Amino acid sequence: MYAVIQSGGKQYRVAPGETVRIEKLTGKVGSKITFDKVLAVHTDDKKVVAGAEAAKASVSGKIVGLVKGPKLTVLKFKKTNQYKIQRGHRQHYTAVEVGEIKL
Repeated sequence: MYAVIQSGGKQYRVAPGETVRIEKLTGKVGSKITFDKVLAVHTDDKKVVAGAEAAKASVSGKIVGLVKGPKLTVLKFKKTNQYKIQRGHRQHYTAVEVGEIKL
């Protein structure tokens, strides 16, 4: 069984027992979290539930940790004006262990 949830403007495919990196959420490590915006659910008997029926479903999980993504380097350069700006960025993520999917 797996579900497709929406969080932070992005969609994630989650299954019970797996850990997913989601954009930074409020909450402390060890606290429970519920995702109410469920877009689709694929059940064990090969049935896909979507639309209004999937909106009634909920996915619960536990915050495992706060992690950072890989470092990205942003470089702006113009060859004639001695113009060079280099910046780095690391995105903050929340690691969530998915507990159960309720229909």
